[in-house]
Amino acid sequence: MPAWLIISIGYLLGSIPSAYIAGQIVRGGDIRQMGDENSGAANAWHVLGPKAGFLVGIIDAGKGALAVLIAQASDMSAAVVMFTGAAAVIGHNWPVFLGFRGGRGVSTTIGVLAVTVTLPLLILAVPALAALLIKRNVTLACAILFAPLSLVGWWVSTPGVFIVYSIALPCLVGFTHFLRTRPRVVHVD
Repeated sequence: MPAWLIISIGYLLGSIPSAYIAGQIVRGGDIRQMGDENSGAANAWHVLGPKAGFLVGIIDAGKGALAVLIAQASDMSAAVVMFTGAAAVIGHNWPVFLGFRGGRGVSTTIGVLAVTVTLPLLILAVPALAALLIKRNVTLACAILFAPLSLVGWWVSTPGVFIVYSIALPCLVGFTHFLRTRPRVVHVD
């Protein structure tokens, strides 16, 4: 398969709106009109309950991981693998099936990084999960997971291109979070 097709498959996989589907099944409505109006696992957890939120998180991570695994199985270069993973996150954040209004991409990014930088992610998953369970703060858990990821990757001899990727992909999550929260900021002149 050509690289453009693999990357497009990554985008389409990422565009599968699992939180939206769960919202339709559990609450009979658009999850983007509930809670923080985000089509992702954290909002699904808060609005639809822990079971639905956990399932949405697993599915979202799975679609990111699957996109990368398809690229790897197709014997694509590291660049195409990384673009495919990024396309899955972009698809989650701006899904073609929901008018380009999706989630923030945290779970999908975790799925992509679980395949591309497995060991560093596993090392940091323990303190990140502990923070999530103790503090119940997704932002803190993401900071613990993503901020030192490149350093841990360097420490365990991850190839340099994937160390850069482990910085860039979480930056996409942060950028999306900024775009989604920016309209809520009140400007004082």
